[in-house]
Amino acid sequence: MNRELALKIALAVVGLLFIALAYPMVMFIRQAPALSMQFSLYVTLGVFLLIAIRNPSASRSVIAFTAWSSFAHAALMGTQACRNMVARGELIGVAVLVLIGAVLIALAPSKQLLGSA
Repeated sequence: MNRELALKIALAVVGLLFIALAYPMVMFIRQAPALSMQFSLYVTLGVFLLIAIRNPSASRSVIAFTAWSSFAHAALMGTQACRNMVARGELIGVAVLVLIGAVLIALAPSKQLLGSA
């Protein structure tokens, strides 16, 4: 399997995973409004990741944003879990976010120079 195909598969999986957060987003609107707002960002990002499948090289910034924001979210959530500010079960989410970030960084398209084919 070549790198671009692997990236497209990763974008599809992560995009669909993020879009799947639409259901809990709607369910938690009243009970956890902040969580619903966060999910709304992930659902939107999921749509853009699915669009990025068509031309990953032209979507480098959305891929990089997804990877680095996943690392940032994982770092904050992991710190909160270790300090008992949130449930320890959140560490599963930390692992998933780190995995998403690492896969997208590893497979991200390289920067193309102008005029090169």
